[in-house]
Amino acid sequence: MHIAVAGNIGVGKSTLSRKLAKHFGWKLEMEDVEHNPYLSDFYADMKKWAFHLEIYFLKSRFFQMLRIRESSQMVIQDRTIYEGAHIFAKNLYDSQLLEERDYKTYTTLFGLMKNMIAPPDLMIYLKADTPKLVKQINMRGNDYESGIPINYLQNLNDQYEEWMTNYTEGKLLVVDVNEMDFENRPEDFASILEGIDKELNGLF
Repeated sequence: MHIAVAGNIGVGKSTLSRKLAKHFGWKLEMEDVEHNPYLSDFYADMKKWAFHLEIYFLKSRFFQMLRIRESSQMVIQDRTIYEGAHIFAKNLYDSQLLEERDYKTYTTLFGLMKNMIAPPDLMIYLKADTPKLVKQINMRGNDYESGIPINYLQNLNDQYEEWMTNYTEGKLLVVDVNEMDFENRPEDFASILEGIDKELNGLF
C-alpha cells in the first residue's frame, strides 16, 4: 500500500512522514530536495531556472514512484509526482516564470509518466496559512529557502486548494495544521493517527 503526504513548503510533510514511518513501521520515501542541483539557483532567479528545476524533480519523483510500485512493503511518501505537475509547474506557468513551450514539454512528459504509475491509495494533505509556513521555514533555517517570496508561497497555497478541491485520484485525508504541533504535542499526532486509521480501515 502506498500512502503519500502532500502540502506546501514548510507545512511539515517530512516531519510527519518520518513520524508515521516510525510509528507504523512503514518504508519511508523522502523527496530528494537537497541533491537537486538547481534549487539554490532557482530561488535566486526563478524565471531562468524554473524549467531545469521542475524537470529534475519530475525525473526524481518518477523514479521514486517506480520504486514504490515495485515494493512489497507499506510505503509512506513525502510529496508526490502529482504535486510537481498540478502545483509547482502550473504555478510557475501561471506566474509567467515558465514559458509556454517549456510548460508543454513538461506536461507532455508528465502525461507519459502518469500512464506508467498508480496514484497513492491514500493522500494526506496538510494545509496551513502562509504565516504558519513562513514561521516554520524560518525555524528550520535552510539557506536555499531564505529567499522564498511570500507571494510565491501564497500562490502555491491557492494551487493546492484548487487541486485538493477537485482531487479524484484516490482517498484523501485533509489535515488543517494551523493550530497543530504534531512534532511536539502527542495529542496532535494522535489526532492525525485517528484520521489515518479511519481511512485505512476502508483500504485493507
